[in-house]
Amino acid sequence: VLAAWAAVFWYLLASGRSALYLSSRTAWVVPLGAIVLTVAAGGRLLTARTNRAEAISGRGAFGLGLIVLPALLVVAMPPAALGSYAASQRSAITAGVVPTESAATGQITLVDVAAAKWSRDIHRQLIRRAGAEVSFVGFVTEHPGAAADEFILTRFIVSCCVADALSVQVRVVGVPPGEFRQDQWVRVTGNLYPLGHEVIVDASSVEGVPRPDRPYLNV
Repeated sequence: VLAAWAAVFWYLLASGRSALYLSSRTAWVVPLGAIVLTVAAGGRLLTARTNRAEAISGRGAFGLGLIVLPALLVVAMPPAALGSYAASQRSAITAGVVPTESAATGQITLVDVAAAKWSRDIHRQLIRRAGAEVSFVGFVTEHPGAAADEFILTRFIVSCCVADALSVQVRVVGVPPGEFRQDQWVRVTGNLYPLGHEVIVDASSVEGVPRPDRPYLNV
């Protein structure tokens, strides 16, 4: 079991997949886990020799299997980030997001949009900057009944790992109809307009982009 989990951490480190599970603030867990578990597995093997054989009970084997199962799933599953289905199942940002220093005068980010969802001060700053040009990267989320020339741009924000991921969304209008599909990553450039509790981007350009190496924003 120790060796299996050590192998998983080395695999995440070598493949660069740790960004699909952890924020940049907690990415140190992967190299540390790989080293510690490798040492632990080696130490366990060196001390495993015994003069009396002991069979593993059925319950013990089942328990060890349950511990190994997540490791197998991490390796077996395709390298995919959270997408539109996760966005429909998880809550949106409600509190605890700290805006960037540029929220008042610099380039507005999706972190600022998320902060405005719970901070009246940040929301007022965005209202004062209505019409400012923004450039956001996220994935397409389609809502039933939406107009053909619009979609929801979604990005997840994490503080520790994907277990605490919350979504931030903006409505993008002025999109070429039918050109972009669900879960496709895009870069949207346009003018931002806060409208009540919703943030709208009037797009001047929308282009498909590869999924970022770090698909989640960090706070």
